[in-house]
Amino acid sequence: MSLKFERDTVRETVNQAAANYATNKGGFVGSAAAAVAEAASGNLPGTSGKHPIAEVVGTALTGGRQNAGTKGYLAAYLRQLEDNPLRTKMLTAGTLAGTQELLASWLAKDRNKHGHYFTSRVPKMAAYGALVSAPLGHFLIWVLQKIFSGRTSLRAKILQILFSNLVIAPIQNAVYLVAMALIAGAKSFHQVRATVRVGFWKVMRVSWITSPICLAFAQKFLPENTWVPFFNLVSFVIGTYINTVTKKKRLSALRKKHFGEGRAPGGGPRPEDYPPLGPNPPY
Repeated sequence: MSLKFERDTVRETVNQAAANYATNKGGFVGSAAAAVAEAASGNLPGTSGKHPIAEVVGTALTGGRQNAGTKGYLAAYLRQLEDNPLRTKMLTAGTLAGTQELLASWLAKDRNKHGHYFTSRVPKMAAYGALVSAPLGHFLIWVLQKIFSGRTSLRAKILQILFSNLVIAPIQNAVYLVAMALIAGAKSFHQVRATVRVGFWKVMRVSWITSPICLAFAQKFLPENTWVPFFNLVSFVIGTYINTVTKKKRLSALRKKHFGEGRAPGGGPRPEDYPPLGPNPPY
């Protein structure tokens, strides 16, 4: 039996079964079966029929049949970004910030007292991303684009990069450090100020290395309405790395304090000082 004949037979069987089910049962299940049959027969625009269930689900998630044949998830996201820019950016930034904290905790093996990676910082970071970072970024990028609207010369692009690094980045980084201090438990102005003073120039150095490259890439290849999500994605990757390294350093210091300063004869840490499983030392 040829592959083509077998595929046609399967499609006919699915079509017939779905039609019968939709006729006899109706409702959501019958409609879903009919949609799968339509995709399997290759009649759903923009689909190949090779993976009918996945194609039906993808079509439903990207706006239904009226959007079938478009560029899929990215096109639907960009459409939402254009129609509801602030809401979409808030959802994006909140999701990325919460995911970043959870991923960094997993990579650094940073567990709470119950042995879970989903610590109280995860929803706090998600709230920061959605309610602080996204609106602030939306406003600052709007200011940047407003100032340089219609200016496409090389001089204007260089000035745009300088404005981003000397005005926008310091504001965003200062707000970020303040938020991180509060999330970490700072209770006084002096504690918050100390956090900002210690971390500001370190964060700024990272920004000054990555920001010009990212902004130049955005200027060259991306439409302006996608800049904030793009910068959020870059920040997600860099932030996850920095967050992971920071957590590992803090946990190392906590373990030394909690389990003692003893060393093995060779100068390295004793294996029993660093239990592989279970919650981290209390802090």
